[in-house]
Amino acid sequence: MNPFGFLRVTAACTSTSVANPKSNRLAIQSALQGFSDSDVVVFGELCLSGYTCGELFTQRTLLDSCLAELIALAQAVKTKQLVVVGLPFALQGKLFNVAAVLGDGKILGLVPKQHLPTYQEFYEGRWFQSGSTHLPSEVELSLETSSVGVDSFYRTNLCVPFGTDLLFTCGQAVVGIEICEDLWVPIPPSSQQALAGANVLLNLSASNETVGKASYRKKLVGMQSGKCIAAYAYASAGPNESTTDLVFGGHCFVSENGSILSESKRVGTGLSLHTSETAPCLQSFATADVDLDRLDHDRRITGTMHQLNSPQFHRTFRRIPFELNYEVEQGASPKLQRYVDAHPFVPDESSELEERCNEIFEIQCAALAKRVSMLPPNLPLVIGVSGGLDSTLALIVAAQMMEATGLRKDRLIGITMPGFGTSQQTRSNASQLTELLGLSLETIDIREQCLNVFRDLKHEPLGISLHGRTVDSLQTELEQLPNERRHDLVFENVQARVRTLLLMSRGFVIGTGDLSESALGWSTYNADHMSMYNVNCSVPKTLVKFLVKHVAMTRYAGEIQRILLDIVDTPISPELLPLSVNKSLHQSTEATLGPYELHDFFLYHFVRGGASPEKILLLARNAKFSTVYSEELISSVLKTFLRRFFAAQFKRTCVPDGPKVGTVSLSPRGDWRMPTDADPAAWLDS
Repeated sequence: MNPFGFLRVTAACTSTSVANPKSNRLAIQSALQGFSDSDVVVFGELCLSGYTCGELFTQRTLLDSCLAELIALAQAVKTKQLVVVGLPFALQGKLFNVAAVLGDGKILGLVPKQHLPTYQEFYEGRWFQSGSTHLPSEVELSLETSSVGVDSFYRTNLCVPFGTDLLFTCGQAVVGIEICEDLWVPIPPSSQQALAGANVLLNLSASNETVGKASYRKKLVGMQSGKCIAAYAYASAGPNESTTDLVFGGHCFVSENGSILSESKRVGTGLSLHTSETAPCLQSFATADVDLDRLDHDRRITGTMHQLNSPQFHRTFRRIPFELNYEVEQGASPKLQRYVDAHPFVPDESSELEERCNEIFEIQCAALAKRVSMLPPNLPLVIGVSGGLDSTLALIVAAQMMEATGLRKDRLIGITMPGFGTSQQTRSNASQLTELLGLSLETIDIREQCLNVFRDLKHEPLGISLHGRTVDSLQTELEQLPNERRHDLVFENVQARVRTLLLMSRGFVIGTGDLSESALGWSTYNADHMSMYNVNCSVPKTLVKFLVKHVAMTRYAGEIQRILLDIVDTPISPELLPLSVNKSLHQSTEATLGPYELHDFFLYHFVRGGASPEKILLLARNAKFSTVYSEELISSVLKTFLRRFFAAQFKRTCVPDGPKVGTVSLSPRGDWRMPTDADPAAWLDS
C-alpha cells in the first residue's frame, strides 16, 4: 500500500488437484511468490480442497488435511500481506464453506458462505450449512493427528474469529469478504459490509462457464462495485477442477466503482490449458492498484448510500486488524498497476465510440431544443462563429438541432466579427462552414467600434497613441510591434465585449465557451463568458477537439470535412492580440497557459477524484506525460491550473444555463459550489 492511497489487489486462480489439499497448498504458496508486491491476494472458492469434491466433503480425512494445509499456508504468509483462500470447515457437527484470511503468519479469521446454491448444476445444500445461522464468534482450531508437519505452536488449540460479521482493516483499507452465490442474491453481504465501511470487497468463487455467463458475471461485479462505491476483486476456480459435468473458466478480475481495472483470460477467451514452465501452479490472475483515496472521496460526495436507516441494512461488524508494508523508497515514484488515461474525457477507440459520440451530441441537441422551444417563434438564434473549435462544435450542434426539430434554417444566424487579431484562415473557415451548412451568415468588422471605445476610455492600445489614427493605420502599426509589447488586457477585453454586445443585441445567443476555459477562467467577464444558453459548458477542450474531428470523419464529406479538419489542426487562440507582420497568428492559448491535455487531465482528477497535487503528478507520470513533457513543465502547468482555477470561481458563479454531458461539471447550480475568495495556498504549498 503506497502513501497515495493505492492498494494493490490480486485475484488469482491456481492449478487445482481435486481432493489433494497439500498439492493445492503448494500451488497457492508458489503463486504467492509471484505476488510479493500485492497487498491483498484472493484465491478461488474451496481452493484448498477443490470445489468439485462432492461426497468427499463429508470425509474426515479431507477436512483434517485441509485444516493442516491451511495452518501450513498461514505460517508461510510472513510478509505484510493479506491472503484469502477457501476450504471446507467442520464445526459443531456442521460443515461450512469458508474463506480463511491469513496475514503475518497467522489465521486472522474465517468467514462462512451465507447463500448456498442448490439448483440446476449446483448442489451445495447437500453438504454445507449457511453461515447465516447462529454460530460461535470464535472457533478453536485443533489437530487430532501429529503427522501433519506443522509447528508445535499450532498443535495447541488456536482461537480464531469466525462469522459473517468480520471486516479486516489496515489504515484506509477495510476488507469485506463474500463467497460466490452471496453476490448473486438481491441483497449481497457485501452491501452490508460497504455500509459498515468496507471499501475493498473480495469474492472467492467457483462459477462455471456457460455461453453468455461471463458477460453477465462482469456486469454483476461491476454494478456491485459501483453501488457500493468500492473495489471488488473476483477470483474463480479454473479448468483443473473436475470436468465430470462442468467446466470452470478461471475468470479473475478487479473492479473499482463500476469500472473493470484488470481482467484475466478464461476458458472461452484463450486461457492456456497447459501449465507454464515459469508458473506451473498458476492458471490465471488479475492485478490492479485500487484507489482508496478516490473511493473515500466518492463516498463523501455521494451521501445516499448512508441514508438507509432500517436496522436490517446496518449490522454490527467486528474489525480485525492486519498489517501491510507502507515503505516507499525515498524519492521513488511508484509505477501503478492500473491504466491511467492521459485523456480521461475522450472516448476510447472502441466499438462503443460511435455510440458515445452520438450520446454527447444528442444530450447537447436535446438540451438546446428544449430551451429554444420556450422562445418566441420569430426570435433569431445567433452564434458568434470564429473559425475556432468551440464555436464550430456549437454551430454543428445547433444546425443538427434545427434539422431534428424541423425549425427553419434561416432562423439560425452565424455572425463572424473580425477584429485586430483575426487571421484570414479562421475568418475564411468560419464563413465557408456557415454557408455550406445552409445557415445565414453576417459579418461585422468590430475594429471601428473598438477604436471608438479606446478613445472614449482614453486608452492607448499596446502603448500606441490614437491621435489621428484610422483603423487601417492602427492595424498596420499593431502588426509592427515587437513581441515584448504585445500585452494589453484592456485591448483584448474591449474586443471581446464589443462582440458580445453585438450578439446580445441581435437575438438569442448560443454560447460556445467550453469546460476547460471555465476551469481556467480563460474568458472575458461579461463577454465570451456570457450567453443565453451554452451547449458546450461541460465539454472540455480535448473532447471538443475530438468531437469536431469525429463529426468531420463520420458525418460529412467533401469541402465541409476539409474545413472541419482544418479547424481541428488550427492552433487554439482567442485572436485578440495583433497578428504578426506577415499576417500570421501571434497569440497561442497553449503557449500562455500550457497544453490543454494537461489542464484537462488535472481538472478531471482534481474535481472528479479529489486528488491532491502530489497524487495528480503521480498519475500524470503513470499516464506517460513525462515522455512528452518535462517534469518541470508538468509541475509548472499544474501550479498554473490551481492558481487560475481558484481565481476564476467568480466567473463560474454567474454562468448561463447549459447541459451536463459527462461526470465533471462546474455549474454553480449543480456539481461545483465554491466561494469566490477561497485561498489555494494549501494546494500550492503541497
